[in-house]
Amino acid sequence: MQLRQTAHKPQVVGYGEAPFDTGAVKDGCIEKPELIAQAVNELFRHHLVGDITTRRVAVSLPMAKAFTRFIDVPRLSDKELAEAVKNEAEQYIPAALDNLYLDYTRITSTPALSTVFIVATQRRIVDSYLTLSHLLGLEVVMIQTSGDASAHFFTRDRQSDVPSLLVDFGSYSADITLYDKGPIISGTAACGSDLLTLAIAKELGVTEKEGNLIKAKYGLGLSKKQAQIEKALRPNMGLLIMEIKRTIRYYEEHAHNQQKVSQIVISGGGANMPGLAEYLTSNLRIAVRSFDPTSYIDFGHLQPFNLTDRMSYVTATGLADIKSEEIFS
Repeated sequence: MQLRQTAHKPQVVGYGEAPFDTGAVKDGCIEKPELIAQAVNELFRHHLVGDITTRRVAVSLPMAKAFTRFIDVPRLSDKELAEAVKNEAEQYIPAALDNLYLDYTRITSTPALSTVFIVATQRRIVDSYLTLSHLLGLEVVMIQTSGDASAHFFTRDRQSDVPSLLVDFGSYSADITLYDKGPIISGTAACGSDLLTLAIAKELGVTEKEGNLIKAKYGLGLSKKQAQIEKALRPNMGLLIMEIKRTIRYYEEHAHNQQKVSQIVISGGGANMPGLAEYLTSNLRIAVRSFDPTSYIDFGHLQPFNLTDRMSYVTATGLADIKSEEIFS
């Protein structure tokens, strides 16, 4: 997706999506970049809505493949902070620092204390994305986790001024981000859309394709298959609910402002499943709603997203909404 910033809403220049051979990616690393490059070139030639007019790109990595942590440290100089972050990373990240790309951002500062967000990713994963970009002739100017990209666009939401729990359903995991004027805590749960499809197919004794159709048509909503579907999805949903509760509990125990999380906001392709919001609301006793990015962008003369696809574009929209001053300042 490409957006053009305007005085009113960001305007869509072009967007699109394309399938590719999932065998090209293994454990988060792009091992066969030529397969994905072929799919992207096909997309650019024949399947874009609108146009893409820039070679500069922002890229998202799976949150499940990143190590993230917030730390509170005394107010330090930039040099002292870099050393403190390195020491913290060596203590908590289960990988050798030589094998990682490590970055950090000051989130808040007081005269005595700074809160710092640390993110680290395996070099082999980042380098594989850079290799793909080179094959496509693209210049990578920013790399974020998928959860950070979604949280970035959530700032445009009318209710983003209250502590919120964001859940972005990807193919194999659900990214969880505690948002309070910015991303505060992040995590993942094995509750991605494809995993839910496989669970339904196994429980009902149908093919994966049929399982996907059942998930899309019935989901967790009221139907003759509801009991079977709930049974199939209970293990994955249980992991998600447990991680959400853990994240909320940690935030509310450590938050300086003593505010409570007042809403859970779901997005991503898996968020379209019927009955999902109601199921989570019932189990978590917190209001759950979906986040529709189309409310905050202008398509102009272009065809908007399909109704069933719009929430799957939240990450791409968040990446495209990054302003040049956020990169080149």
